[in-house]
Amino acid sequence: MERRTMGAAALAVGAVGLGCMPMSWAYSSSRQRGEESLRAVHRALDLGSSLLDTADMYGPFTNELLLGRVLKERRQDAFVSTKVGLLVGDQHIVANGRPGYVRRACDASLRRLQTDVIDLYQLHRADPEVPVEETWGAMAELVRAGKVRSLGLCAVGARGGRRSGTRLHDATIRQLQRVQQVFPVSAVQAELSVWSPEALETLLPWCEARDVGFLAAMPLGNGFLTGTLTPGEGFEPDDVRARHPRFTAEMMAANQPIVAGLRRIAARHGGGVTPAQVALAWVLAQGRHVVPVPGAKQERWVTENARAESVRLTAQDLAEVAELPRALGSWD
Repeated sequence: MERRTMGAAALAVGAVGLGCMPMSWAYSSSRQRGEESLRAVHRALDLGSSLLDTADMYGPFTNELLLGRVLKERRQDAFVSTKVGLLVGDQHIVANGRPGYVRRACDASLRRLQTDVIDLYQLHRADPEVPVEETWGAMAELVRAGKVRSLGLCAVGARGGRRSGTRLHDATIRQLQRVQQVFPVSAVQAELSVWSPEALETLLPWCEARDVGFLAAMPLGNGFLTGTLTPGEGFEPDDVRARHPRFTAEMMAANQPIVAGLRRIAARHGGGVTPAQVALAWVLAQGRHVVPVPGAKQERWVTENARAESVRLTAQDLAEVAELPRALGSWD
């Protein structure tokens, strides 16, 4: 698989990563199976999808524990990315960016992951009660201590917190400008997909101008862009899509033309190319530092996603994607 570099630290990763969250968090818990997930992680590493993206809050903690079982055997094959800054309580999530907490959380993640160093340590969300420079400074100390190789920042939560007249990623860019003065940012993680292209407006150009890697979260639109979801089928109550404004039966039906467009492009490429692979190839085409991190918990999906790296979209393909209808949600 093609290798891409992560920012200031120039750490190389496979062009397509693996989002590990669905294995133990946010998606239907009845379909989460530990042994199946372990096989999926091993398959990803076999195919060169070396970037394994997790967080201490996924589970909480169980996602890192699961990855630790793989890393104990195959640490040299993996690029380990985890996150800090969010605490999961009973029916709520709160931010904690206190330096002492960051240091303790890193040590705990290292134990769960069964490794002595984290390749990319990301700030999941800034704590509104703590200056972000203090949190980032504590994270930089972990680099100097040899516990972490590079630092990343996850984009500020999207639509809910936007002020009138601001662009989606303005708040994230302000944070990046502040922390960049303390210690170099190696990667930014934010949603980017065919149906959520907003990062192309300002955030990705900011990263490109500074040689900062970009981890494209949810590149398959929470599974919608795979074309495997049926409108009206419904989701389990603990599945984030049960409350997502684009996953009502009405909106899923309204957004089918997007999937149909991806199918047309896939059919032109032949060889069993799928809509999901076209969606990932589109993300890969957005820049040499962009690494899509599709979530998956089964070997077959991991394999399909990894093979998207070999799909080369033409100028006609990219033009057709650009002309696809704008995705609708229940707020529209």
